[in-house]
Amino acid sequence: MTIKAVVFDAYGTLYDIQSVASITDEAFPGYGEAITQIWRMKQLEYTWLRSLMRRYEDFSVITRESLVYTLKLLGLKYDPSVFERIMDKYVHLELYPDAKQALIAMRGSKLAILSNGSTDMLNTLVRNTGMDQVLDATISIDSKKVFKPSPDAYTLIEANLGISPAEVLFVSSNPFDAAARSLSG
Repeated sequence: MTIKAVVFDAYGTLYDIQSVASITDEAFPGYGEAITQIWRMKQLEYTWLRSLMRRYEDFSVITRESLVYTLKLLGLKYDPSVFERIMDKYVHLELYPDAKQALIAMRGSKLAILSNGSTDMLNTLVRNTGMDQVLDATISIDSKKVFKPSPDAYTLIEANLGISPAEVLFVSSNPFDAAARSLSG
């Protein structure tokens, strides 16, 4: 079978989530790296728990709740403008240096993102980085209301691209994505 589509996870695969550290370290000198790492771990934990409990919440809400948790855990006081500046970085994440060129080189296949990110967050991020000119689709799990690594989330690839799972190469930096995707198709 021929690969007809290459689908990527967004956060941590195409987009460097640690690029948030530039803003968090500016706001909280010496804490930037710790904030970004705890924040990301809490995001993932919240998505997994919400999927297991069948209590879906938009990823932007989860991202906010995770940041609040992180700042409280570290005992960091903040004002609303600092909080919003940090949150805004999530729709201005940096692409990994070779990401855009790699996708451009794959233009013979359909190219897409499948992400836990909310539709609005993803579309804004993709537009802000010019990836909307490269990708054929940006797929959020919003319509399924269940987060990856639930097998149901990966069915959105076929539903949106019209390509069978056997003809899709899924690329992710997350081990849970690789394991779940191999089980779902």
